[in-house]
Amino acid sequence: MSTQSFEPKPAPSAGLVQINAGIEDVIQKRLAEERARLEREAGVVKRESHQFKRPVEHPFTKEQRSRTTLLFGGLTWKHEKLVHGALEGLGYIAEAVPTPNVRAFQTGKEYGNNGQCNPTYFTVGNLVQYLQTLEEQGLTKQEIIDRYVFFTAGACGPCRFGMYEAEYRLALRNAGFDGFRVLLFQQSGGLSQSDAEAGLEMNLDFFLGILNALNCGDVLNEVAYAVRPYEVNAGETDQKLDEAMDYMHEVFRKKQPWKMGDSLTKYLGGFKDTAEYIGKFVNQLKGEDYIPALHRCRDAFNEIEVDRLRVKPIVKITGEFWAQTTEGDGNFNMFNFLQREGAQVLVEPIGTWIMYMIHQVVQKYKDFKGLEEGAVLPPLWRLDKRAKIEWSFRNKVAKLKLAEAIFKNEYHKIVGALGDIAHHLADQYELQRLGHPFYNSRAGGGEGHLEVAKNIYYSNKDLAHMVLSVKPFGCMPSTQSDGAQSAVVSNYKDMIYLPVETSGEGEINAHSRVQMALGEAKNKAKKEMAEVLERTGLTMDDCRAWVDAHPESKRPVYHVPHSKGVVGLAANFVMHIAEQMQSGAGPRPAAASQAAPSLQLTH
Repeated sequence: MSTQSFEPKPAPSAGLVQINAGIEDVIQKRLAEERARLEREAGVVKRESHQFKRPVEHPFTKEQRSRTTLLFGGLTWKHEKLVHGALEGLGYIAEAVPTPNVRAFQTGKEYGNNGQCNPTYFTVGNLVQYLQTLEEQGLTKQEIIDRYVFFTAGACGPCRFGMYEAEYRLALRNAGFDGFRVLLFQQSGGLSQSDAEAGLEMNLDFFLGILNALNCGDVLNEVAYAVRPYEVNAGETDQKLDEAMDYMHEVFRKKQPWKMGDSLTKYLGGFKDTAEYIGKFVNQLKGEDYIPALHRCRDAFNEIEVDRLRVKPIVKITGEFWAQTTEGDGNFNMFNFLQREGAQVLVEPIGTWIMYMIHQVVQKYKDFKGLEEGAVLPPLWRLDKRAKIEWSFRNKVAKLKLAEAIFKNEYHKIVGALGDIAHHLADQYELQRLGHPFYNSRAGGGEGHLEVAKNIYYSNKDLAHMVLSVKPFGCMPSTQSDGAQSAVVSNYKDMIYLPVETSGEGEINAHSRVQMALGEAKNKAKKEMAEVLERTGLTMDDCRAWVDAHPESKRPVYHVPHSKGVVGLAANFVMHIAEQMQSGAGPRPAAASQAAPSLQLTH
């Protein structure tokens, strides 16, 4: 059998390579010409595509802190005043932008995109309006860009809240403030700036200061709304509130972050940062930096004389976060309107939203347990992997549960320091249980299941005669919630629920709708009071005689227990008076057998 030798083929010469390349160029050129001819005949216009790139953000550095003013806003003036004090206490130059008005709304529409939601126009336009005011005062645009920075919250999700940052930048550019810095704090992901020499240090001191300010603002705000409808001397509550806010602002401004003493630092070596972190945390839990100041505010409020026998319906406020929080044109000045119409307003604390966010993360960990590293759980016989998953899951959930317990304890500590006038935070797990049958608690965006759950919670717990949900026009999560509320109302026949959409106009129409629903709530409160008087066998004169004999009951801090099935403060107060009389604490009723007189709702 013959063998055949194989020799490698010689490499192509350089000349042949050049010929092949030339032929390929000719082919590509003819293809391009033919493609262009066909596109011309078909009327196809070829356009160059440009990939969008996020504008480069000028940094806010630590070196600029001493000459840069940090702007913020979007909450009530009570919250903003305390946050301002906390920021100044941390060494920042801070300023709260004013409460947005209709002019801010119109400014936002002028410089922003079409089709945005109500809070976008109000908040974006409010910032532009504030910067324009600075310019009118003599500052140049470049000076404003160099010396001011805006700090706000952001998020992703199914609503337009995720577009706020882009809207701020667009409106600022259209208004001539291109390059103005907007620092966005995400619900997940932290601050949109470099951590290295960042001008805004997101450390433990920052978070504790802001959280304490928000919690104190929540409780002081609710105390004022709880006392104001019953004040004997009109305007006294607002006067005491102004004094309390000025005082607490100074408390926060002068509060210095806890630091470890130099005598201990030298012995800790590399554990210094960890030890100081733990020390700050323990000081927050065990320290009483704010309690004496809050006691002083409580005593000031307690000087107000109140008349708890005024029959007033309690209206619980729910809805979209910004619309249910702001106190200006952004929600048609709804809180002031309700108070003028004779209602007691039960405002929504920011603390509920913070607890909701923690709760949603706990729920997410439960739903995705063991799925972080794969699509399926390991088999049952792989006990080692199962144990690792279980340990990781329990460790993460335990930390969040601890955060829930600590936050709730800190909030309720403030409630107690101010005389237990404000309500405790609603339990998130009960809210989930109540709301989930009507609105899936896994659905994110906006307030999620909270709007539905709060409606049921405050109605079933005898905490409100009426629930008013305030939300922006076209808000998708709230619109979904309104759809579910129809099923809720059909299952709870005695519930008075009213959703109101807000915008830059239509205030009279909105107030008219609220007035109609409030009329039902007033009748409900009046009927409740008549039933309580009949049940106890008391008259209004009997009750007022007991109050005159117990002047301490005319003070806001006087504790009136909540009776099951009774909502209004006046009705609960009558139940309390009856119990005190039965126990011998106070004068007996002069004519217990007399029928209760007809009641008039006081405004």
